[in-house]
Amino acid sequence: MGNKSPEKATATLADTSQSNASSDAAAGAFADLAEQLLKIEAGYIGSHRDMETSEGRSAGRYLLANALQHGFQCCFDMDPKRPVFHRWLSPTKKLLGDNPDALYYGAITDPAGTYRIRGNVHGACYTSFSVEAGTADGQMSKGVISTLNDTEFDVAADGSYEIIASPEPQSSNWLRLEPDAGSITTRHYWEWERSAAADPTFHVPLWIEPIEDPGPAPPMDDAAVAAGIRRVINFARALTIDFPDISPEVMPAWVSSEVNQFDNSSYDASNTEIGYAAKDNAYLQTRYELEPDQALVMRGRFPRCRFANVVLWNRRLQTPPYRYRRVSLNRRQVHYAADGSFEIVVAHRDPGVPNWIDPAGIREGMIFWRFLLPDEQTPPIEAEVVDVGSLG
Repeated sequence: MGNKSPEKATATLADTSQSNASSDAAAGAFADLAEQLLKIEAGYIGSHRDMETSEGRSAGRYLLANALQHGFQCCFDMDPKRPVFHRWLSPTKKLLGDNPDALYYGAITDPAGTYRIRGNVHGACYTSFSVEAGTADGQMSKGVISTLNDTEFDVAADGSYEIIASPEPQSSNWLRLEPDAGSITTRHYWEWERSAAADPTFHVPLWIEPIEDPGPAPPMDDAAVAAGIRRVINFARALTIDFPDISPEVMPAWVSSEVNQFDNSSYDASNTEIGYAAKDNAYLQTRYELEPDQALVMRGRFPRCRFANVVLWNRRLQTPPYRYRRVSLNRRQVHYAADGSFEIVVAHRDPGVPNWIDPAGIREGMIFWRFLLPDEQTPPIEAEVVDVGSLG
């Protein structure tokens, strides 16, 4: 009955292509991602999550952007049969209480698999591996299944080591996997004058491989892309709209309920119940509130331990920008009194004294102390709010 015009033929092909594309599982997953972002904006960014101000809402959206960045880097194109260690955090990706003096890596694994992990301590004063529960589908960790630190596995004279992660016991250097094991998280701490995470060239030699070669991976097809997008959605929701409201009743004993003060009475040993916590650390935490003309002076001593530092976070557990300012102090960076004690000052402007930590103008946030493998009771940290002009 006659030929179609080129314009009509092109339109028909475009309609057909659009129809085919819209039926793809990945198209539906991307549409769900867009919908979930709107839900997070409506249900997470707001006064009910302590985001009454523009500053607070910006912090919430910054967290969401970091969660999406991490989701696409570490959850999207993952293959538990062929795991890869990805660096978790950096000066431009901050989640779940980042630490300028540490590098963290993570790999998604098959709980039934057996893997060889090779690496080097690379001058770190502490190296450890933790198996996280419930993380296989981009969800938050439900707790720690097993851990292994460098006092518990063999390290050669050159700093190298080899570990086996498996469900079956090994004669040595064994990292235990269980049916709910979804990922392996690593920790590497340094007490350097320049914080290790601030060095863009620094990298820990670390890799993981299955004992039995699974062969090459197939390309990601429609179903795989859709599944990857849904893992990204899970991770973004887990850190935002599904993240539990934090109340004093559910916080660990080492979190002070009093602003600008520390509860030195208890060091909770239940860190394995907290997702992505380190079993070997003793912690102290409080919430600070400081006006522009105020300073918080913290006095104390460090215990004998493998590593210690203090770091600032915003209310979303993210450090202020630390590449060009000091937002944390480790033991090497601290200036001490003759008796070995210290005074560390949190203030919005330089108070003219040593040991200044800069909150970058964030008036409300968190102060977090960690003491790694302490072999004595940690001395109390006393805190006092003063006028910043009285210092110096």
